[in-house]
Amino acid sequence: MTEEFGLVEPGAGEGDSFGDEWEEIDVSDTEADRIARQRDREFSEFRERLKDADQFKVEQAVFDDATFAAIYKLVQDGHIDAFGGPISTGKEANVYEARGSEGDVAVKIYRINTSNFRQMRDYLEGDPRFEGISNDKGQVVLAWTQKEYANLERAQRAGVRVPTPIAVERNALVMELVGLVEERARRLAEVTVENPETAYEVVREYMRRLHAAGLVHGDLSEYNLIVHDGELVVIDLGQAVTVHHPNAGDFLSRDCRNVAAFFQRQGLEVTADDLHAFVTESEGADEADVTEETDEAG
Repeated sequence: MTEEFGLVEPGAGEGDSFGDEWEEIDVSDTEADRIARQRDREFSEFRERLKDADQFKVEQAVFDDATFAAIYKLVQDGHIDAFGGPISTGKEANVYEARGSEGDVAVKIYRINTSNFRQMRDYLEGDPRFEGISNDKGQVVLAWTQKEYANLERAQRAGVRVPTPIAVERNALVMELVGLVEERARRLAEVTVENPETAYEVVREYMRRLHAAGLVHGDLSEYNLIVHDGELVVIDLGQAVTVHHPNAGDFLSRDCRNVAAFFQRQGLEVTADDLHAFVTESEGADEADVTEETDEAG
């Protein structure tokens, strides 16, 4: 499979600040929660229609009223016109193809009742954007969804090719659909990489840009990188943490080991240590500049 793996350009405008650990993320009640509490007739009818749809019948036991209300609100706001079939199903979330006002989109719906609550808390605790989050499972899942949306926005501004985030409502995230259900984008682990050198250069550059933007993916491997139209796309940024998270260093080291191991299997002579040095080299250069300036001043 021959691919070009071209880099995308950073999207940050003049004055944009990367790595701002204190950006606000609101996890208070949303319009979906208010709609669910009111249970107006129009919403009730919408909920029953959605529950009767073939692709949602299996979900009736795990989707609460507020989840249906979140979808209802996204429909009202024009982000979703119609649902298609599931793209993927998992313990934490299901991803569906949908039609939106700007074409096909993906809708990722996190499960309130069956998500891995303890694992989510490991990634949320220590992130200053989520200080004060309670131990309530529902709040943790809602915070996680907001976190993924914010991480996608930050990564895209930094010039990392990720699915474009479109809207978020409670535990439902609407984003760019990368590939169609019938011709879905393949994970890097599923393709024959004919130009591993170029692919590695793109992946390590995206890791460096993420780190410069104040983020560590935290679960990066050939299974969270997909290939579509000659591009490498980084996915699943829900667990990505800020560089000041207490476990950020361990997460980055693990990412480097995973990525290096994959490309070693492709025949490249790369190491996790070299990759780690490349990802963090701008940080080291900045520190060196500061030291040099201090010495000159002394």
